[in-house]
Amino acid sequence: MKTKVLIVDKIFKRGKEWEQVLRQKFPEVLISGVSNEDEIGDFIEEAEILVTHGISDELIKKASKLQWLQGMGTGVDRILTPSLRKEVLVTSSRGIHGPQMSEMAILLMLSLNRDIPHLIRNQDQRIWERRPGRLLHQKKVGIFGVGVIGEELARKCKAFGMTVFGIDIVRREIDSIDLFYGPEDLIQVAKEVDYLVLVAPYTPETRKIIGSKVLASMKPSAFLINIARGELVDNEALIEALEAGKIAGAALDALHPEPLPKDHPLWGTKNVIITSHVGGMSDIYMEQILPIFEENLRRFLSGERRNLVNFIERG
Repeated sequence: MKTKVLIVDKIFKRGKEWEQVLRQKFPEVLISGVSNEDEIGDFIEEAEILVTHGISDELIKKASKLQWLQGMGTGVDRILTPSLRKEVLVTSSRGIHGPQMSEMAILLMLSLNRDIPHLIRNQDQRIWERRPGRLLHQKKVGIFGVGVIGEELARKCKAFGMTVFGIDIVRREIDSIDLFYGPEDLIQVAKEVDYLVLVAPYTPETRKIIGSKVLASMKPSAFLINIARGELVDNEALIEALEAGKIAGAALDALHPEPLPKDHPLWGTKNVIITSHVGGMSDIYMEQILPIFEENLRRFLSGERRNLVNFIERG
């Protein structure tokens, strides 16, 4: 009997493409690729392997034969639903997001420097206004979280002539990082840098780690950029810091909650750029993930279980 694989691609809507590509490489597997949960039907009850960015707990309850869940993102906090059985293997797509996430961070830093929202508003109103912008050149950037994304961002920052401060639990020698610190030195780094970029994962230790103390230690000319998880930032403290001019501005691609409610005060806070958690998305996302999933599928079909790429230990 063929192993059944369900692919739910609600973000990029390329479920059928996944299905076509994988069917050619794995004819021994029965694959169903969909773009919405309402297209799944009864297949969820037979699926042994699930690939998704996220799925409702109601459907996970029906996945009684599920053995392995492949997440399409780096973090798995949004796919570990309450009804996911402990024995189900979980793997992530960690390691593919360096290019797009680092580019997003640079985009947001440049946008804050040049006040791109103001320029776009001028364009809408047909206003011709010239004024100087800030440079990344010779500025200092602190990168909180030096994994694959943090390292890629550090390399790009060096290309702009910046001094790079790395902040991570594991300190190591990296050519593109000038100074390396531990999380306990976050306030010290915040005092020095012109840009504090959050790339760290969401854990109990990082929850609201960017609060009033860190924000108060930042220079009035400094910017906060969050491309990690919204839970890392204390929203109330950030709004107060922005409104009081304690920092120059912020760019937030990750927020809490998501989607950000229309009446949330962050929408109207001055000197803030809000994007809809698009930093990790790319035009080649499927092609980036496929090598990880294909290798894991080969291993799974050959009998491997814990020896999967990006295996998540669930305790």
